Amino acid sequence: MSTTLFYFTGTGNCLKVARDLAKELGDTNIVSIPSVINKEIDCTCDSIGVIYPVYMFGMPLIVSKFINKLNSAQNKYVFAIATYGGMAADSLGQTAKELQARGLRLSAGFCVKMPGNYTPLYEAIPLDIQKEMFEKEKERIKEIAAAVKEKKQSRIEKGSFLSNLIFSGIIYNVSFSKIPFMDRGFWANDDCNSCGTCAKVCPVNNIELINGRPVWLHKCEQCFACLHWCPKEAVQYGKKTQGRKRYRNPDIKLQDLLFK
Repeated sequence: MSTTLFYFTGTGNCLKVARDLAKELGDTNIVSIPSVINKEIDCTCDSIGVIYPVYMFGMPLIVSKFINKLNSAQNKYVFAIATYGGMAADSLGQTAKELQARGLRLSAGFCVKMPGNYTPLYEAIPLDIQKEMFEKEKERIKEIAAAVKEKKQSRIEKGSFLSNLIFSGIIYNVSFSKIPFMDRGFWANDDCNSCGTCAKVCPVNNIELINGRPVWLHKCEQCFACLHWCPKEAVQYGKKTQGRKRYRNPDIKLQDLLFK
């Protein structure tokens, strides 16, 4: 059974999940969603997996755009994995609804807890806790792989009714249209050395250097790749991120995420 895993990531968590799952499944192709978002999506496989991080208690905008381009995935086994730091809420339910609107079915939806990356609220969690989470992720991936191999029709994992209503319903619906412009909070301090890493790692080409300084172009995904991968930790967001520990998945290298 051939599988294609389409993933989106800012700090590497979803790429790590995709690689771990591919090892368990075999005969699997791993494709970054940003690399194909402006192309025709190749669905010549038996199963399709969509792997993404939860942002604002829902799908990243680019993942929603990707799903709306899945025109040739009829009669495929489609599953999704949502990684989350705090709460997944009804993000997978949102995925199911958007697939249904395309005439597709989400056969299974899985949540995988991973270290969060929203530095405006918190710094990277301690390494020992990260290690525990990665061990649990490995076991979780084995469970998911077993279900996918069987093309099992599984319950779509989600939070409680109230959390889904408040977070994935009210908060996400109020916030999602504003996400591209939330990059107004980004800035670079005097540690910036004009290396351009922030622009290179941005999955949606939202950053360009002007006079050696990064400028954000208001088509942001809020993935925070620019902040976490800056080698000088010069990229900040708002007033509270300076001095806070950054997070990058330890098994993912910068070169894995460069888009230009």
